[in-house]
Amino acid sequence: MQERLQKIIAAAGIASRRKAEELIFAGSVTVNGKVVTEPGTKADPEKDHIKVLGKLINPRLRQQDKIYLLLNKPLGVLTSRSDPMNRPLVIDLLGPYRNKVHPVGRLDFNTEGLLLLTNDGDFTQLISHAARKVPKIYEVKVKGKPGPHQIKMLERGVIIEGVKTATCKIRLIEESTTNSWFEVTLFEGRNQQIRKMFDSIGHSVIKLRRVAIGFLRGEKLKPGQFRHLQQAEVERFLRAPQPKTKRERS
Repeated sequence: MQERLQKIIAAAGIASRRKAEELIFAGSVTVNGKVVTEPGTKADPEKDHIKVLGKLINPRLRQQDKIYLLLNKPLGVLTSRSDPMNRPLVIDLLGPYRNKVHPVGRLDFNTEGLLLLTNDGDFTQLISHAARKVPKIYEVKVKGKPGPHQIKMLERGVIIEGVKTATCKIRLIEESTTNSWFEVTLFEGRNQQIRKMFDSIGHSVIKLRRVAIGFLRGEKLKPGQFRHLQQAEVERFLRAPQPKTKRERS
């Protein structure tokens, strides 16, 4: 049965569908020896010879071969599988799993906290899909003391690079004469979103850490440590309500 290449690559646990599209655009994918650069191209994973970055992929992972990790990402580590500047990578912290998983979403270089990694492309798509609204909770230290009206403005959404952010929840944790700590709950994940949100009201972020992904919270992992998700935890994510398709909404 033919499927879109990016779906096949994601199912193989090589990368998310978005990253798979980038690999296809870059000419890093071949089908039966021919370079493919059009993401909409279809192939049969059971019959066609598909390579990514020169390596033959096996798109049909057995359940026992699927890996789900939760990492406490330290500061100064890049959420990527490679870096031309040779900076430390999150996968370098994973020991024997270094080349077997990819990050689910990302955390900025100067942001710490919880990060999921897996080789299950469908799980990656599930967690990353904005319509599923898997909440991510952050603790944020900012300069100064934003007023209540400014916080309400952020909660309602602000324009960043021409696009309004989704509604979010913000709770004051503590404050001093020079800075404030907030708990911020996001239901979307745009690039450096929290930093840009607080920049928009004139209170730059000093420290930022993700403390929860969905129901995963209160972890005792030290920076750089990781653990496997329990099967019950994976199934709890999988049982979350599925987003409706355009046809179902109409």
